[in-house]
Amino acid sequence: MKSRTAVRMSDVAQAAGVALVTVSRVINEPDKVAPQTRAQVEAAVRKLGYVPDRTASSLASSRSRIVGAVVPTLANVWFAETMEGLAAELGRAGYQLMLAQSSYVPRAEAGLIDAFLGRRVDALVLTGALRDAAARTRLRQMHLPVVETWDLPARPVDMAVGFSNEEVGEEVARRLVKAGRRAIAFLGADEQRSQMRRAGLERGLQAAGLPLVAAEYVPPPSSIALGRELMARLAAAHPDVDAVFCGNDFIAIGAMMWARTNGWDLPGRLAVVGFSDLPIAEATWPPLTTVKVRGGEMGRRAGAMLLARLRGEEPPRKVEDIGFEYVERSTT
Repeated sequence: MKSRTAVRMSDVAQAAGVALVTVSRVINEPDKVAPQTRAQVEAAVRKLGYVPDRTASSLASSRSRIVGAVVPTLANVWFAETMEGLAAELGRAGYQLMLAQSSYVPRAEAGLIDAFLGRRVDALVLTGALRDAAARTRLRQMHLPVVETWDLPARPVDMAVGFSNEEVGEEVARRLVKAGRRAIAFLGADEQRSQMRRAGLERGLQAAGLPLVAAEYVPPPSSIALGRELMARLAAAHPDVDAVFCGNDFIAIGAMMWARTNGWDLPGRLAVVGFSDLPIAEATWPPLTTVKVRGGEMGRRAGAMLLARLRGEEPPRKVEDIGFEYVERSTT
């Protein structure tokens, strides 16, 4: 067998018994090749140890076949699900996903976008609405396919797929008020999407003639320990609180732990609602009421929208609302 560095695309074509252009298409546009032919070429690639020269390919085609994605953190499951769905959708079309972490810092997000542009990515996926005006202008001027996720901005840079964080808060308010709760507070991380859910909660309470008792925040990323800390702080300042909406399930579980440790019955003394419906939410005791969002589906749809644009087509919708689901369990 030839050494890896010596193997050329023509060697793969000869081994697979296909034309050179077919090998190129399998590498760059696998969806356009018949499954049997694709399998022949992929077998030859594995046998010869061929590694495509992506740099040369991108120079020749003006395409890098790389999509950049900026996420606030890689530590949280909900963003990981979105990236998995995105990577799977892109991978089927021969695109690779490159990730960068902004650590919830808006200026860092703008810098990462510039870094991706410098690497000539073919498209970008962002988490939440892009707020940096200069970055928005640059992306629009470049006509680069961009999808903003985890939100539904009124004026997206290009395309968006997600849900209304404010409507989530409003729905939680309606549910808690209907259940007879009157002293309702918010616990969350001090970041954009969490604050939007808090704003929706407050608006929903105002519609029912109730105030938001309090809103307690911690710096992101969230954790169960920080949820306990927030609940302790809230209980000390507002001992009459009878319900909390938490910015995510980690904070909600921390609030539950504080309540049980301090003799607060769930849901009699305190109702708790989380957000994201992590697998652990159903396994807690009592099982956690939460709001479910389909993170993986969000990623898959974002990928499909980008691929349509990269094929020179327009997606059926430039803004897709995938909605959310209020999952009632035993903490309310």
